[in-house]
Amino acid sequence: MRNRCLSLAFVKILMALTVVGFLTGAGPIFAAEIVVGQVGPMSGPEAGQGRAYAAGMQLHFTAMNKAGGINGHKFTLLRKDDGGVPNDTVTLTRQMMAEDKPLVLAGYFGGKNVADLVSAGVLAKEKIALVGYRTSEIQPDAPYLYGVRAGLRDEISKLIEHLATIGIKRLGLFHEAGPGSTAAIAAAEDAARKVKATIEGRASYVANTVNVTDAVDTFINMQPQAIIMISSGAAAAGFIEKYRIAGGAAQLLAHSGADIEQLSKRLSPEQMQGVTIAQVTPSPYKVSSQLVKEFTDTAARTRNLEVPVSYAMMEGYIAARVISEAIRRQSGRPSREGTVLALDSMSSFDLGGYVISFKPGQHSGSSFVELSIVTSTGRIRQ
Repeated sequence: MRNRCLSLAFVKILMALTVVGFLTGAGPIFAAEIVVGQVGPMSGPEAGQGRAYAAGMQLHFTAMNKAGGINGHKFTLLRKDDGGVPNDTVTLTRQMMAEDKPLVLAGYFGGKNVADLVSAGVLAKEKIALVGYRTSEIQPDAPYLYGVRAGLRDEISKLIEHLATIGIKRLGLFHEAGPGSTAAIAAAEDAARKVKATIEGRASYVANTVNVTDAVDTFINMQPQAIIMISSGAAAAGFIEKYRIAGGAAQLLAHSGADIEQLSKRLSPEQMQGVTIAQVTPSPYKVSSQLVKEFTDTAARTRNLEVPVSYAMMEGYIAARVISEAIRRQSGRPSREGTVLALDSMSSFDLGGYVISFKPGQHSGSSFVELSIVTSTGRIRQ
């Protein structure tokens, strides 16, 4: 009886200390390990971007852990390599759920990969949020799926509006094949109609490949004034190289999946000159906001960066910032359900010049799009 009374007294003391901790801002008594799971391309055509995205997340999580975490909670980023293969994305995510118990997912790549994960019911069954993903398709809003970048529709509109301002209205569309391409094609045709431009022809390639020869032949014969590329970075690089070698002279414009870092590894400055790329994060190469300053300062303090600074790394850093804010907004021990509620209440969260806004039924968090043009020296001009 005496032991039972002592046990009850001990529990009451712990409860009182926990309340005091929250009221005074001292944080929770029991700190948790926040496991963030990424299943993405650490090998294969998109490995550079997958690893850069992970490196960006790790930059922020490491900085937070060194500063004591969020409310005492520390972050662990767990990565699994799907090689860009959709079946592996689903299988490895299920394996991660069973073995590692992540609180939140982040940094997924590929339209079919993400669509298959949603349709397989993995996110809904586990009640787990996926924060931050990159695709070459227009993803419909879905429960548990949160984008930290502008939607592909916004990127396409920006590119076509830019062409209209300089009098270019006969367009070609190069895109990834698959069921998700229908929405992207419709978005491009709608944007073209608004500025009295025309999509004169289309050509596609198989997802997770760089088989672009047939597409190149199509546009060499068609001779549009400009070609909009909605593709992976690897496919865009292959297309640009073969199209220029074949004598193609159309202006080339790409959505943000074709990052400058990946293009520069394969293409010569002459082949890259004049390519326009839609960017959905602020430039990591120019300190234009508080967010960029924090990112560049953190990267500068980090020894032996896994990969060079890039737009994909900046996007990963943003995703990590959003995740840590969702953890900060939860009282008590963070949970998957609590993270979803925190994300859905994240209206106009300013990261320092880059605003994220979510609400129930609206999970495309940003509308930021700016264009960068590659110069003859291979550098970016905004």
